[in-house]
This record gives sequence, structure tokens and C-alpha cells, in this order.
Amino acid sequence: MAALTGYLTIGLLIGLGWLLARIGLLTVEYRRLMSSLAFNVATPALLYSMMAAADLDQVFARSVPVSYAAIAGAGLVYLAASRLWRGHDLADRTIGTLLACYTNAGNLGLPVAAYVLGDITWMAPILLIQVGFLQPVALVLLDFATSARRGQPTSSWRLISLPLRNPMTVGVLLGLAVNLAGWTLPVPLADPVDLVAGLAVPLMLLAFGVSLRLEPRPAGGAERTESWFLVLVKTMVQPAIAFALASLCGLDPATRRAVTVLACLPSAQHIFIIASRYGVRLAFARDTIFRGTVVSAVVVLAVSLVLG
Repeated sequence: MAALTGYLTIGLLIGLGWLLARIGLLTVEYRRLMSSLAFNVATPALLYSMMAAADLDQVFARSVPVSYAAIAGAGLVYLAASRLWRGHDLADRTIGTLLACYTNAGNLGLPVAAYVLGDITWMAPILLIQVGFLQPVALVLLDFATSARRGQPTSSWRLISLPLRNPMTVGVLLGLAVNLAGWTLPVPLADPVDLVAGLAVPLMLLAFGVSLRLEPRPAGGAERTESWFLVLVKTMVQPAIAFALASLCGLDPATRRAVTVLACLPSAQHIFIIASRYGVRLAFARDTIFRGTVVSAVVVLAVSLVLG
């Protein structure tokens, strides 16, 4: 029930954004403002807080290679199949790959880990690989690809320094450094950071709802097929890979269940914010995330019961 509450909360906030756009209180300009605030301010604060408090001991657990291999496998399945959809450039495929393997580890992953698996530390290695590796690599590729689209020169130094100039990556690195050093921020600094971090998820979800109401409707044809294929990869193929590898590695039933359930989670709303920031496949990312979130609610519950 607690996991279902997490899905319900997401649905209600998206619905609120849709309703506010429907009655004219929020517009596309507000959506862009909320996306910009989420990308540049609130999400970096949230990532800092999560990494500063994460249990890094879980990063070296026996289950970690299985989870990472499942993430890589899902991404490779999409990249292999993406040749079927013509006209995609590097930026398009980068967003598609993120949708195939980048998990909603925050506002869905944490409640599922807490209430379905009984321990939120299961999410620590997923968060680390996503915000410490997948996200910086994706942002470098998107920066390079979008600059090429606009005919702008891209220097090697610009690409190398991008992780240090990207506010989300900076938030992750600062949080990790504080965690490794065993430091904590003094209360006068920690409280404002926590308050700003608390804005991240509501801003993302409200912006998502506004986009559903005011921006392009779901596309049909090949794009809709690709979107549903990504939903299948993220919510079914990735957990199947995780379960098979966990079984081959001889992991105990509780660990096998944990890595499989976490792999069932949908693509992160965070990808919508990245797509908005770079102007790449925004409506496609929105629709795929929405569909995946609905499907994953059923898949998570079914897998939890079958492997329980």
C-alpha cells in the first residue's frame, strides 16, 4: 500500500499540473521556468542531500554488479533496436537510452525500497551509478550533439569541463565528497539546502502535468511503437535480466527479489527535465515516462508478490 501511495502521489501532482494548465494558471512559459529551476537549482540540492546521506557500504554489496549489468543490458537492447527507427541522431538516441535504463530512484525508488523491500539502502548503488556516471556521460553527449545541430563549434575543453559546470553533477560530487569525508553541513546551511531540495520533485511533476495539457499530443506511428518498446525494455526486460543474473550468481532469494523489483521501476521524470533543458524529444520523453509509470505499478506489485 505504501508503494501504491508513491504512485498515487505522483499521479496527483501530475494531475494538478494538468488542471492548473487547463484553467490557465500555468502556461508553457511557467513550465519552462519550473523545468529550469528543477534542473539548475532544486535537483542539484536534492542530489547533494541524497548522496551526502547515502549508505556507501551498499555500493560494494554482491548484488551491485547484477544491478549494473541489468542497467547496461537494457541500454544495449535499446541501442541495438534503435536502428529500426530511422532519422535518429546522437541526441535522440541518448534520450532513448536514458529512458531504457535510467530508473526513477528518488520519488518512486525510495518508497518502494522502504516499504516493499524494507530497506532504502538498496537504492544507494543505483543512485550512484546513475548520478555519478550515466547522467554526466549523457549530458556530455547531449551538449555535443545539440551544439552540432546548431552549427556551433564544440571544443574538447568544453566537453571535458561540462561535468564540473553542470549543476546536477556538481551536486552529486559535493554530496559524495561530504559523505566520504564524514562531514555534515552546519544547521544554518543544511536547512536551506533541504528546503530547496524539497522543491525538486513537485517542480518536475507539475511541469510534467503542464506539458501533458499544453504541449504536443502523443505521436502515432513509429514514434508510438518506439515509446512502447522502451516501456517494455525498462519495466520487463531490465528486471528479467536482473533476475536471470541474480539466479546465475547464486544470490539469496531476498537479494534476488530486491534487484528484480528495483529493475521494474519506470524511467525517471528527471529525464523529462533533461530533455526540456536540451530541447530534445521532450514530448516523446514525457509520453514514455507516463506510460512506463502506469505499467510499472502493475509490474512492481506482481513481481513483489511472485518473488515474495
